[in-house]
Amino acid sequence: MDETDFLKLGYKIKYERVKKKISQLDLSLRTGLTTRTISRIECGTIDPKYSTLVKIAKALDLEIKELLDFTL
Repeated sequence: MDETDFLKLGYKIKYERVKKKISQLDLSLRTGLTTRTISRIECGTIDPKYSTLVKIAKALDLEIKELLDFTL
Protein backbone atom coordinates (compact mmCIF):
# COMPACT_ATOMS: atom_id res chain seq x y z
CA MET A 1 0.00 0.00 0.00
CA ASP A 2 1.17 3.51 -0.72
CA GLU A 3 0.19 6.89 0.71
CA THR A 4 -2.80 7.19 -1.61
CA ASP A 5 -4.09 3.83 -0.39
CA PHE A 6 -3.71 4.95 3.24
CA LEU A 7 -5.84 7.99 2.45
CA LYS A 8 -8.47 5.84 0.72
CA LEU A 9 -8.49 3.37 3.60
CA GLY A 10 -8.86 6.17 6.13
CA TYR A 11 -11.70 7.71 4.15
CA LYS A 12 -13.44 4.32 3.92
CA ILE A 13 -13.17 3.77 7.69
CA LYS A 14 -14.50 7.25 8.42
CA TYR A 15 -17.28 6.84 5.85
CA GLU A 16 -18.45 3.57 7.41
CA ARG A 17 -18.12 4.93 10.94
CA VAL A 18 -20.16 8.05 10.21
CA LYS A 19 -22.71 6.09 8.19
CA LYS A 20 -23.32 3.91 11.24
CA LYS A 21 -23.40 6.96 13.53
CA ILE A 22 -20.41 5.81 15.56
CA SER A 23 -18.09 8.42 17.06
CA GLN A 24 -14.34 8.03 17.17
CA LEU A 25 -14.67 7.57 20.94
CA ASP A 26 -17.19 4.76 20.46
CA LEU A 27 -14.95 3.09 17.89
CA SER A 28 -12.06 3.49 20.29
CA LEU A 29 -13.98 1.72 23.04
CA ARG A 30 -15.08 -1.07 20.69
CA THR A 31 -11.56 -1.72 19.37
CA GLY A 32 -9.31 -0.93 22.31
CA LEU A 33 -7.44 1.60 20.16
CA THR A 34 -6.93 5.19 21.22
CA THR A 35 -8.99 7.93 19.60
CA ARG A 36 -5.69 9.44 18.43
CA THR A 37 -4.82 6.23 16.59
CA ILE A 38 -8.24 6.10 14.96
CA SER A 39 -7.92 9.73 13.93
CA ARG A 40 -4.47 9.11 12.45
CA ILE A 41 -5.75 6.08 10.52
CA GLU A 42 -8.72 8.05 9.20
CA CYS A 43 -6.38 10.88 8.12
CA GLY A 44 -4.14 8.37 6.34
CA THR A 45 -1.04 9.35 8.29
CA ILE A 46 -0.15 5.88 9.60
CA ASP A 47 0.10 2.37 8.20
CA PRO A 48 -2.17 0.26 10.43
CA LYS A 49 -1.31 -3.35 11.14
CA TYR A 50 -3.59 -6.05 9.76
CA SER A 51 -4.71 -6.96 13.28
CA THR A 52 -5.78 -3.34 13.82
CA LEU A 53 -7.82 -3.40 10.62
CA VAL A 54 -9.49 -6.62 11.73
CA LYS A 55 -10.51 -4.95 15.02
CA ILE A 56 -11.90 -1.94 13.17
CA ALA A 57 -13.79 -4.09 10.66
CA LYS A 58 -15.32 -6.16 13.46
CA ALA A 59 -16.31 -3.04 15.41
CA LEU A 60 -17.99 -1.63 12.29
CA ASP A 61 -19.71 -4.98 11.63
CA LEU A 62 -17.87 -5.41 8.32
CA GLU A 63 -15.85 -8.13 6.68
CA ILE A 64 -12.19 -7.17 6.29
CA LYS A 65 -12.61 -7.39 2.50
CA GLU A 66 -15.38 -4.77 2.68
CA LEU A 67 -13.11 -2.46 4.63
CA LEU A 68 -10.36 -2.84 2.05
CA ASP A 69 -12.73 -2.18 -0.86
CA PHE A 70 -12.11 1.50 -1.53
CA THR A 71 -14.98 1.92 -3.97
CA LEU A 72 -17.92 3.65 -2.32
